[in-house]
Amino acid sequence: MKRPIRVLVAKVGLDGHDRGAKVIATALRDAGFEVIYTGLRQTPEMVVNTALQEDVDAIGISILSGAHMSIFPKIIALMKEKEMFDVLLTGGGIIPEEDLNKLKAMGVNQLFTPGTPTTDIVDYIKSWVKENRTF
Repeated sequence: MKRPIRVLVAKVGLDGHDRGAKVIATALRDAGFEVIYTGLRQTPEMVVNTALQEDVDAIGISILSGAHMSIFPKIIALMKEKEMFDVLLTGGGIIPEEDLNKLKAMGVNQLFTPGTPTTDIVDYIKSWVKENRTF
């Protein structure tokens, strides 16, 4: 039997607004994913270590604090250091348009802004995992 897609949903930094992350986590769970939700105030190191321990297929970072240009590069560097080349890094939140392209160029896959249908997020993760992961 094939195992469900495993996704780590994380809130990094001092951002205390987790409603969006919980909505996404619930939508992913309802779509049949296995979801690990880290809770608030995680560090990039905590996120990457948890992703390794939980053997996730994808990491989703929820960020509303404006610290996306410092948090995502730290996570990318740690993922490279740990050779996590087959783990999807995605996320969403309040990210200005000009930063979306910069983050994608750094190695973040798809970023989802407020108002994105949860079905789009589910479909993207399923498609990416199907193309990039083997079970």
